[in-house]
Amino acid sequence: MNNDTRNMILAIVLSALVLFGWGVLSERFFPQPKKPAATAPATPGAPASSTTTANAPAAPAAPTMSRAQAIGSVPRVRVSTPSLTGSLNLKGARFDDLSMVRQTQSVAKDSPPARLLSPAGAPGAYFASFGWTGQGVAVPDANTVWTASAPTLTPGKPVTLSWTNPTGQRFELLVAVDDGYLFTVTQKVSNAGAGPVAIRPYALLSRADAGPDAKADGWTHHFGPMSVIDGKADYGINYKTLDEERSKSFSGNGGWLGFTDKYWLTALAPAGNGTIAASFRRGAGTSYQADYALENQILPPGKALSDTTHLFAGAKEKKWLDTYEASGALPRISKSIDWGWFEWFMRPIFALLVWLFHTLGNFGFAIIALTFIVRGLMYPVFDRQFRGMAAMRAVQPKIKELQERHKDDKTRMQQELLELYKREKINPAAGCLPIFLQIPVFYALYKVLTVSVEMRHQPFILWIKDLSAPDPLTPVNLFGLLPFDPPGLLHLGVLPILLGITMWLQFRLNPAPMDDIQKQIFSFMPWILMFTMASFAAGLQLYWVVSNLLGIAQQKYLYSKYDADKLAAKAGLSTVKT
Repeated sequence: MNNDTRNMILAIVLSALVLFGWGVLSERFFPQPKKPAATAPATPGAPASSTTTANAPAAPAAPTMSRAQAIGSVPRVRVSTPSLTGSLNLKGARFDDLSMVRQTQSVAKDSPPARLLSPAGAPGAYFASFGWTGQGVAVPDANTVWTASAPTLTPGKPVTLSWTNPTGQRFELLVAVDDGYLFTVTQKVSNAGAGPVAIRPYALLSRADAGPDAKADGWTHHFGPMSVIDGKADYGINYKTLDEERSKSFSGNGGWLGFTDKYWLTALAPAGNGTIAASFRRGAGTSYQADYALENQILPPGKALSDTTHLFAGAKEKKWLDTYEASGALPRISKSIDWGWFEWFMRPIFALLVWLFHTLGNFGFAIIALTFIVRGLMYPVFDRQFRGMAAMRAVQPKIKELQERHKDDKTRMQQELLELYKREKINPAAGCLPIFLQIPVFYALYKVLTVSVEMRHQPFILWIKDLSAPDPLTPVNLFGLLPFDPPGLLHLGVLPILLGITMWLQFRLNPAPMDDIQKQIFSFMPWILMFTMASFAAGLQLYWVVSNLLGIAQQKYLYSKYDADKLAAKAGLSTVKT
């Protein structure tokens, strides 16, 4: 392998380091200013495209009560499903109290379910609301108290919320829920008045702040406002966009919009393929809103009209996302997981990883099994690489001879080298192939293991209680015996240290680069990666450590299999020791 090829490989490796490490290093050494403390969300306004003058969220008020007080201060309909628990607020007909049954707040055994939605007036407020705008008609608002047809909403037992205005227009919300995270809300208006009325349905999501995942939003992951309109996913709007421009409006036929976090998602999807006018907006303080409005409709006396919307509120579990996407209820909802460039490659890896998890019963063992599978599938490539490297070592005497003979004629020397490679059936670039293949494989695994809610809070063995979090055990504080938590880069867990050591051993097995600068770079690269990977998920660290160990065993075997002396003896050559 010539110097140009080695330099190309070095550039690729360093690019990978930047890809995976820059986000962590920039956050530690160049932190962004912190956002103001969270406040309550904006009182939701009708979508900016509506016919009313209330086209922007009102100024939010600071939290005035605890969550329990906010929930207990108004009449509610209880929500109970295998996936969700909570209640619907009858004042304003808001979905503002939901927790996820299968997801907990922490790894503690007595940890309560992870909360997604919270009521206005309480810390971390986040809710969905459905309503109408109109002309010449009184419509329900945030202070309207609705009447419920039943005290509890469960799968197979929908609840109807109703309210009638003084002029005879009856408004209803027919709410149904399934076993997963999907609500189906039908907005119905019946006109028993004396004249026609103009009605326009809308729905919105309002949150008090961007949430803890917003700081991780970047070009490798998208967390924040997101939409799929006309079948096209849009990751181009984020919280920073709304902070600067205040609002972004768009329209199209069918789709959904909402807020995606690392593991959670709220999304509104009008049924059918009708025209919707949608927007993302920044309210006063730190609040954000996503909303859409359907087309204005004229409702004659004695008639009724209805529109249906699907509300997703829950964890981005691939099982449910695929189910809702296949049913057509939420078009391309799987795009809420930011798969990235190698989506075509990540999806089968993710499906295999989940299958291994359900088969083995432990996500750590599933990662180890996946590592064996990946290494096994790539073995023919490594075998070919080592065969080519051994053949290159076997013909080194001839290469030296050509270099000496044509040292004053570089063009002739290159021609002779190419003829030699062709005659001996050697591809000098074959050693690059495994590196090129490993980059998309590792990137795909990196994405899968960092956005997979299925790995969240999954234990491995011993001290690894959460594979989605960094390795908590570090020798810097004598494994917890000293009463302090090492800050930043000093918090080196056991797995990152093993990663650095195993990578150093791998590099030691490789032939030493002829270029002195390359030698220096490869000598300290394992230790840079050790610090860089310290803050990554333990699941990703585990994969890399096991992959390095398998790589060391594989290299030793292949070096033995393709011993240069044996190959040279068969070719009638003598090797040149390096």
